[in-house]
Amino acid sequence: MFDIEMGWRYLLFANWPLDPAAVGARLPDSMTVDTYEGDAWLSVVPFTNVDVRPAWVPPGLGLPLPELNLRTYVTVDGEPGVYFFSLDADGILGVSGARLFHHLPYYYADIDIDVEGKRGSETVTFDSRRRHPGARYTRFSATYGPSGEEFRADADSLESFLTERYRYYAEGRHGELRYANIDHDPWPLYSADVTVHENSLFSANGFDHPETGPTFYYSPGVDTRASRSLVWDRL
Repeated sequence: MFDIEMGWRYLLFANWPLDPAAVGARLPDSMTVDTYEGDAWLSVVPFTNVDVRPAWVPPGLGLPLPELNLRTYVTVDGEPGVYFFSLDADGILGVSGARLFHHLPYYYADIDIDVEGKRGSETVTFDSRRRHPGARYTRFSATYGPSGEEFRADADSLESFLTERYRYYAEGRHGELRYANIDHDPWPLYSADVTVHENSLFSANGFDHPETGPTFYYSPGVDTRASRSLVWDRL
């Protein structure tokens, strides 16, 4: 398998604090829930991939892939990363490839994303409805955009904890721990104006809807390189 290059665009980081025990109970045994000031977090992240392609393919020849994920924050042997409970994407080929080669829980979905306005004042309308055969139906619909001035997350801040993650972990078909490294510049971030119209991702993944309100951040995006899926070699 090969490295993948792509652009991540028009991202909403919608983040809810949870009891670490509620999240930890849903993680593979190889992972430990990561916390910030005592809270675990669930994040819903809608966005679109652009120019998705093998790293050896020239820019401009890749494919678009709108996506929605539900993720949390973990460590493995002290190394931080993210763990995905589900990923919905609007592309049968991309979903099939990610399931087969990256061992990620992708589901096929109908996703509509519309962007109006220029950078720093755009309005994004995002609607995802899962259509994957045999999978539980779920929908996420929201309107969002940036608010205020662009900033970069300070080290050790909540914004950094929730966004500056450069590895994901997954469980392979035979129970092996797998991971991939992610390389990109630090996120350009904004506070976000958000209206969530519908969100059934929590119930579809076995969680009660969090009682505490969310924290929102927006990013216009970064260009990204993801390594191939690797097997974690425990010492």
